[in-house]
Amino acid sequence: MDESKVKKIIGEALDEIVRAAKGSGELVPIGLMSSGSELGSNELALGGRFAQEQYRFIKVVMIGPRIEGFSDLEWIETDDCEADIQKAMEEALREGLIKGAVALHYPFPLGVATVGMIYTPAKGRPLIISTSTGTTSTDRVEAMILNAIYGTAVAKARNIEYPKVGILNVDGAQIVYRSLKRLEENGYEITFGSTVRQEGGSILRGNDLMAGSVDVCVTDTLTGNVLVKVFGAYNTGGNYESLGWGYGPSVGEDWPYVISIISRASGAPVIANAIHFTAEVALAGLPSLVKREVTMAKDAGLEIVLAELRGKKEEKEVEIEPPKPEPTDEEIQGIDVLTIEDAVKVLWSHGIYAESAMGCTGPVIKVPSRFLVEAKQLLKEEGYL
Repeated sequence: MDESKVKKIIGEALDEIVRAAKGSGELVPIGLMSSGSELGSNELALGGRFAQEQYRFIKVVMIGPRIEGFSDLEWIETDDCEADIQKAMEEALREGLIKGAVALHYPFPLGVATVGMIYTPAKGRPLIISTSTGTTSTDRVEAMILNAIYGTAVAKARNIEYPKVGILNVDGAQIVYRSLKRLEENGYEITFGSTVRQEGGSILRGNDLMAGSVDVCVTDTLTGNVLVKVFGAYNTGGNYESLGWGYGPSVGEDWPYVISIISRASGAPVIANAIHFTAEVALAGLPSLVKREVTMAKDAGLEIVLAELRGKKEEKEVEIEPPKPEPTDEEIQGIDVLTIEDAVKVLWSHGIYAESAMGCTGPVIKVPSRFLVEAKQLLKEEGYL
């Protein structure tokens, strides 16, 4: 038999095996916008071709103006207009012509964000960044609590049964950690990971991003966006994102679609990875997994936790005069920078002189040694520790 025919038969057989392994026996159609890249439309189509060649269970459907030389890809043709491309993509999603989509831009409503994924150079493993575009809440701390839940859902969609979660050491991290611990104590199943640094704990440092010490890194969207950009293009000079999976699939409690975001500077390798990421979580039923994860968190008191945080934020500040100053020779760690001054005033109101300061691992409260035990107890009772 002719060698080319043998190869074709083997290729078709392998295709059938892959499709059968995916359960449905059918290709998974994923849409990809064909216009808007700073690197040119050919880069987008190349990314689509790479995805279709590497992942034989995926069928890439290009959406937008047709690009010559890519007849191996399926097309939904439109004018070279972002609004028309977006409309065609949305119609294809609603009609089930595609199971998910990869876009360079999408105006997500408030409450919906995307969960990205980076390639960690020290260990060569993926790290989920939750979140990297969109807005889960206008309040930073509330958003990060929701981001932990959404990031966990995405990890489970990637077949990580018990994803390890860590919180990046940004403003609000300690409050987020305490809130998530409270949900855990009330029955929400969350597995906390640990930093690679000697101090331990689930508050992550920059080292943890390099090493990928957890499965899910929780942060605010703006920080997450920067991380995906830096880790995607640190070895190319910045104008070409060559590593990673892009800014990830969309998540939201009642959001029904899987729309992933890539950058206008994303190169073909990242585009191909983003398509695979999208197909993977779409096959797993990401919107349903998100809904289930939020329901479990609500059963553990999520709405109460968020309401209490909003209430504390709205409380009027009361001026409290500090006690007579005295030497402070002990430090109390673990208090978030956003609440450090409020915590100091709590101690003042109980007659304990205290000062806020910044230690090498974060904010601290300095107190006289004779008040250390009492101060810690008060701060725990008031929810600062």
